[in-house]
Amino acid sequence: MELMVLLNALVTRLLFVLHSLIGVWRVTAVKKEPKYWLLALLNLLLCLETGLTLKFKQGRGYKWFSPAIFLYLICIVPSLWLLEIHHGTQYCGNEPGAVQVNVSNQDFNQSRESSHGSEGTDHHIIQTAKVFVNQLSTICETVWTLALHQTFLLLLVVGRWLLPIGVEITRDQLSQLLLMFVGTAADILEFASETLDIEDVRKNYVLINAILAVWTWSMLQFPLDLAVQHIGCKPNASSRRIPSLLLCRYSAELWNIGVSLFIQDGPFFIVRSILMGHFRIFNQMLVFFTAKNILVVTLQLYRLAVITFDFRATVLQKSRKGEVCCCPCEPYEARAHATGHQENEMKEFVAVPPKEESQAPSEDH
Repeated sequence: MELMVLLNALVTRLLFVLHSLIGVWRVTAVKKEPKYWLLALLNLLLCLETGLTLKFKQGRGYKWFSPAIFLYLICIVPSLWLLEIHHGTQYCGNEPGAVQVNVSNQDFNQSRESSHGSEGTDHHIIQTAKVFVNQLSTICETVWTLALHQTFLLLLVVGRWLLPIGVEITRDQLSQLLLMFVGTAADILEFASETLDIEDVRKNYVLINAILAVWTWSMLQFPLDLAVQHIGCKPNASSRRIPSLLLCRYSAELWNIGVSLFIQDGPFFIVRSILMGHFRIFNQMLVFFTAKNILVVTLQLYRLAVITFDFRATVLQKSRKGEVCCCPCEPYEARAHATGHQENEMKEFVAVPPKEESQAPSEDH
């Protein structure tokens, strides 16, 4: 089992490094300047994290935070920024369909004919690989950028799945987290591709940077596991204030609401509102997704109000009854255990008679 943990930890980080190197290669090819290969040095942070994790955690994850995912973001996000900024100044002369025809017909046949001589099968494989790589370089850069965005988000979900989990998170919680990440990744990809593909947006350099900044901000939710883990509550250290108790008991739900309001749907709604209100940019998809963001934000605020009022009513009801046996922010299992323990103590107290009563008959006798 430990071997599989180490293998998963190494393979996942290797996929992160390879994908980030592909992004650096595309930036170097587009900019035509070898100095951009220096971006590959960011992968040294991921290599350092791999060594420390293998040494101190035996390859397993940390509580509430994934350093591998965070460092992968640091490695790949700068390349995607440069590609998106360059996107507005390039000209695409190739069509993806034409590239596929060239790969499957003309160049492949030439490489096969050249290998029929005395060079053998190995040379044929090498020539075919060279032809394939050369044709990949001729694909339109917009296709490359979109493909990197798509594979980036898919690799975040798959990588989080493959990374060994720590002792603090269960597989049930991990499955819930992955399902959340799939929906989140789809929304983020739609936001980046739908807004940055607008022609009027491409003409405004400041607007491009603002959209990329919001996109980067939304990616920061992926390294965190707070969406499925509760902080927990210590009865001796818990405060009697309702906000503290509420945060203690509903930490996962409040984190999801906070992500939607301040990291994803809220900022997305602000950007789209600025595009429509200030820049007068309107299209069917932009209006639809703006309405969707409004609906999600409204539902999240409604959910927050429901949780707050229900929890306040529960605390007030317990305080009126004088129930101070346990902290209302403890998990259900802890409360059940505390209740059972108190019931056992009560049974023992009832079963044992008081000393005065037990000694009274002896005195009369």
